[in-house]
Amino acid sequence: MPRRIIEANWYDFPQYYDMAFRDDTKPQANFVEAVARKFCRFPVKRLLEPACGSGRLVAEFAKRGYDVTGFDISERALAYARQRLRRRGLTAELLHADMRSFQLKRKFDLAYNFVNTFRHLLTEADARRHLHCMRQHLRRGGLYIIGLHLFPPDADNHSSERWSLAWGGQRVTVSIRVLHTDRRRRLERLRMSMLVTKRDGQRVRLRTDFYFRLYNARQLLRLIDAVGGFKLLETYDFWYDPEEPIKLNDDVEDVVLVLRAV
Repeated sequence: MPRRIIEANWYDFPQYYDMAFRDDTKPQANFVEAVARKFCRFPVKRLLEPACGSGRLVAEFAKRGYDVTGFDISERALAYARQRLRRRGLTAELLHADMRSFQLKRKFDLAYNFVNTFRHLLTEADARRHLHCMRQHLRRGGLYIIGLHLFPPDADNHSSERWSLAWGGQRVTVSIRVLHTDRRRRLERLRMSMLVTKRDGQRVRLRTDFYFRLYNARQLLRLIDAVGGFKLLETYDFWYDPEEPIKLNDDVEDVVLVLRAV
């Protein structure tokens, strides 16, 4: 079958982006619930997801009975998320907003942010603005869970990752390749490619280049200290095992931080 290459932001095709990460949905949701039980001093009912994208976790938590609010800068992703909720008969609040400057009308018990979304904040100032906003929207004692890849001092400047997932007669193959690393400016340029094989055999490749901010353990801790308002309770890896914390240092690359609003 013919293959078409589309130079487009893969976030503008939420149905395929969603497929690529669907296997993480239940492990991440289970981890959030376990962390809430472990660290929260009150029942967790209100959840917030900044940059919620296609709404896979919003829908999962809504199904589990939580009062969920999500926001994103992509109108296409939000439209897909709203359609998903309607199709499943679920209710959640979905808003168009920016991670750096959102203003909501209430506070939340817990917020979560997985899949390196935090690294889309490309400057120290943007990262600080985001954390300040998050602190304003969490009740005292509430939790903020952040998952991201670190860049240790001895990390390879050029790396790649690839995986595939099939669902509903379609297959998505994702390739992520680092094109350039600027350690001084703490930026890496990535190429995200997604090969979609549709039910009829047609193949479409989406390709997007964008930047992520680099963090090592020291830089991440320094940012949290500089912002204030949060205390780091524990660090985990991408296995999402709440009984297996890890040490946040330059020996680890995949980290999930559990922060408490103080």
